[in-house]
Amino acid sequence: MTYDEWEQTVPEAIKDDSLWKMTAYRLALFAADLGWHDATKLAKDHRTIGLSDQLYRALGSVSANLAEGYSRGTGKDRARFYEYDLGSAREGRDWYYKGRHVLGETIVQHRLQLLTEVIRLLLTMVPQQRQRMLREERIAYEAGAEQSYAETVLDSEQDIA
Repeated sequence: MTYDEWEQTVPEAIKDDSLWKMTAYRLALFAADLGWHDATKLAKDHRTIGLSDQLYRALGSVSANLAEGYSRGTGKDRARFYEYDLGSAREGRDWYYKGRHVLGETIVQHRLQLLTEVIRLLLTMVPQQRQRMLREERIAYEAGAEQSYAETVLDSEQDIA
């Protein structure tokens, strides 16, 4: 299934949400849907039953944490959830690599590229959200006729000397 084919199957209730505008979310949701089929295939081989569960949990948490983080009120809070996403996306990529013997190289290479794109986007998003919290609006301070604090300290140091 291609991304465009998959996108046609996504319910309008999801696409109408402003979260849908976020590329990382759309790609993560697509990866989770693909992961459903991949986890099913992995679960059929007794050697990769546990791997299938871990893979699907990791993939599902990426879009879920993006959704939760997107809904947070501050950049610092959003960044925290996006960092969770980053860990889950990397975890999913790791599980895909481990499942390559069952899934096959073509599928695994596609999934690795997809998750690498999500990771790349998240690596941009986390610092952007953190900066929002670190920036403060400039406030104009007026000293008026009184001396500034620095001038007062200098004067008092001269008096002592």
